[in-house]
Parts: sequence; C-alpha cells; structure tokens
Amino acid sequence: MDNNKPLAYRMSPENLDEYVGQEHILGQDKMLYRLVKADRLSSIILWGPPGCGKTSLARVIAKTTKNRFEKLNAVAAGVGDIKRVVEDAKNLLMNPSGKAVLFIDEIHRFNKLQQDALLPYVEDGTIILIGATTENPYFEVNKALISRSTVFKLEPLKIENILEVLKRALVDKTKGLGNCDIKVEDEVLEYIAELSGGDVRVALNALEIAALTTQMNIDGEIVITKEIAMECIQKKKAQFDKSGDSHYDNISAFIKSMRGGDADAVLFYLARALYAGEDPLFMARRIVICASEDVGMANSNALVVANAAMQAVHQIGMPEARIILAHAATYVARSPKSNAAYLGINRALQDVETKDTGTIPMHIRNAPAEGMSEQGYGVGYKYPHDYPNHEVEQQYLPDKMLGTKYYVPDETEEFA
Repeated sequence: MDNNKPLAYRMSPENLDEYVGQEHILGQDKMLYRLVKADRLSSIILWGPPGCGKTSLARVIAKTTKNRFEKLNAVAAGVGDIKRVVEDAKNLLMNPSGKAVLFIDEIHRFNKLQQDALLPYVEDGTIILIGATTENPYFEVNKALISRSTVFKLEPLKIENILEVLKRALVDKTKGLGNCDIKVEDEVLEYIAELSGGDVRVALNALEIAALTTQMNIDGEIVITKEIAMECIQKKKAQFDKSGDSHYDNISAFIKSMRGGDADAVLFYLARALYAGEDPLFMARRIVICASEDVGMANSNALVVANAAMQAVHQIGMPEARIILAHAATYVARSPKSNAAYLGINRALQDVETKDTGTIPMHIRNAPAEGMSEQGYGVGYKYPHDYPNHEVEQQYLPDKMLGTKYYVPDETEEFA
C-alpha cells in the first residue's frame, strides 16, 4: 500500500466483509449484497451524501467482478470516453465476456447527450452501469437510464460505523496507523465521529492530521487529546447542500413543523438551513406563505408579523436576521391554524378552470361610461352601508354558481 496516499483512501475496504455501514442495502440477506457477492450485478445508481461509501462500494465491486471494470468521472469524461469503453468491452480478444462494469462518479454532471449515449449499451447489457451521485437521481438522471437501473439510497454513516473505521485505522499496520504508538481515548474518537457529520473521509482526515502533526512525548507516544482533535477536524459539516436535494427535504420539514405547531422542530430546521448557508430571505418567504396558508383567518396578525420579519431580514441581514426569523417562525408555529381561505381559493380556481361558471350579475357590474346603466350595468345594486349593520341580502355569485360554498370557516377563526 502506498503510504503517500491519504489515510481515507488507504482504508477503503477490499471486500464486502470489510465494508462498514449501509446495512439496509448491504446486509447479508439484502439484494445488493447477494448480487455483488455472486458477481451478478445489473445496472445500479448509488445515491447518497459525500463520504457515505459510494466510491468504496464501487472499488469493492471492481475487485469482486470478473467482468472488465472501467471508471469515469462525469466532470472530465465525454461521449468519446463512453465510446472507448464500449469498444473495449466489445473486443472479444481482450474481453471474452463482451461486457464491462462502468463506474461513473458524479453521474448527475453528465448532460443529456452524454446520458443518451450510454442508454443503448446499458439496455443491451454491454455496459453494467454503476452511477454515483450526491444529487437526487430522479431529478438529475435521464428517466430512461433510471428505468433500466436500480437506485440504492445510501445514508450518512452512523457514529458507531465511523468509530469502527477509526479504530480499525489505529491498529492496521499495513494500511493504517498501526505502526505508530498512538494514544487516543474513546471519548476523543467519538468527538471526531460526531463532528464528521456522517462523512468517514472527514473523520479519517482529522485522525491522520492529528497523528502527523502531534509531537511524540518522552515515551515515544503520540497522544491525541480532544483539544488536538478540535484543531484538526473541519468545521462540522452542514447536513445538506443548500442547492441539493436535501435542501428541499429540510425546507419541507421546516414548513411541516410550523404547520404542526412544533416550535422546537421549527428552530432546529431553521438552524440547519442557516448553518448550511441558506438565503435568509428564502426562509422568510416560506414563513410568510405559511402564515397565510396554514394560520390564515385563525390569526391574521401572523401574516403581519411574518411580512414585517421578511422586510427586517432584507434590511438587516445575517447574523442578526436569525433572531428575526426565529421570532416569526415560532410565532407562526404557536398560532392557531385555519386553512379555510387556502382551500377556498383552490376550490374556486378549480371551478373557474373546469366549469361554465356563468356571467357576473348585472347589478354588481361597473358602469363607468354614460349609457351603460341603460344596458342594465349596476342597476339595482344595494349599497351595504345604507342598511342596518352595514349589510344587506343580495346576489353576488353568477346564477350558475348560486349556493356554492368555497369559504368554510372553522371554530379556530377570528371571525367564525
């Protein structure tokens, strides 16, 4: 093993038995484990966050399969590279099986032309595709490729998974740091694992930096303390990329928590968004929408608070904007809820789109020009302020829509 390579690379698993984590798809009774073990793999797409083991799994497959194995990175590869792989796969003198396993890292970066170039060879079995992506493949990958592949969702590694890899690296004398006399408490390893955010590369990089930059004591030991680990690990990673798929998961959780009245969850998802660099105005707009859609007539002041917060966020900016966002979001979360206005406009739009809704009654039409009243425009209109309690019975809906109920207030509403 080349010790000049990073520890994270050196500690990549050699086989499935060394692979750590992702038991939900790689447990011994799971389909993917069986397919890899039996070398009967069909095209797959591995979808998951950085450092969860996508590339490591591809390397395991490379060492397991008897088929030709090729690797491309979508950032640098083009259609010509795909054609070369196909030609080499079909060269029966060099490759008797006539097919190849092709690993494409960051497959979401392939454009439509490049993905289309792959399609016929995936379909006829010349190429067994292994695509790896951090983005949602259902949005980023050609639907035809998706339909010919099995998508496996990989999760961020658990703390216990990362701890297992770190401990293995400390004792492995061939690939790891086993030839060094390193002393590190389990508490420190747990600290590194927790701050890695489910990314084993971050954890291994931190351990390696700590080992390489810490002076030996008089006993020849490298003692890694929590303070040393703190200096060597990257700032804890945000759990999502603000432009990626998990961005939508987080904002969905934020909105649903406001709707459900869980102020603690609201603040948690707000913090995740801001930590990841989300635009605070984007969060403010979501709060304004929720104030009207979900709180609505149960507390109309929520819309006033939310709108004022959006303006204040625009004027003040971060980091103080976090306070304003927290104020507005918790206010909306704690408010009573009514979606009657939201449901009402949706019903009305549905009718307008799909039905013959008739004509506006003549007595409530406008008569701005002389002579229009002679045609019946505005004739017979009753001005409500001329009547007791400022209201009077008269027809407002078209004849064809009489009796239709769009707005159905409930008991939580201010004016129910």
